[in-house]
Order: sequence, then C-alpha cells, then structure tokens
Amino acid sequence: MQEKEQATITIPASLYEKIEKRIEGTEFSSVSEWATYVLKEVLANLEEEEKEDSLTKKDEERIKERLKALGYL
Repeated sequence: MQEKEQATITIPASLYEKIEKRIEGTEFSSVSEWATYVLKEVLANLEEEEKEDSLTKKDEERIKERLKALGYL
C-alpha cells in the first residue's frame, strides 16, 4: 500500500549509493521504497517495545505487594 502524501528526507549521497547497491536484485524498486520499509519496521519495533515495557496498574500493584512481603517497602 503506497501512501498518497509524501515528504522528502535527505541522506548523504554515500549512504544512498550503499543502499542502492544493497537493494539490487531485491523486491525493492527504489531507495525510497527500501527506506520507507526500514523506517516502518523500526517504528513498529519501537512501538512494540514500548508496549511490552509499560506496566499495567495491576502489574505495579503485584510488584508493590511482593516488595512489601519481602520487607523492601
């Protein structure tokens, strides 16, 4: 699915050339397509990590109770 609105990101020419060589013979038809894919993957991973790292109120309460039982609180 291709986005309709687009923006431009500037990268060093040497990086562009490295990506261009790396995507030769792959399903990516352009550096832009590859960069979009990679950025979406990175963002999805970050969002998943944030989701996993956040504790629910129930988790916090369990931890507090356990710390109290162990004499730390």
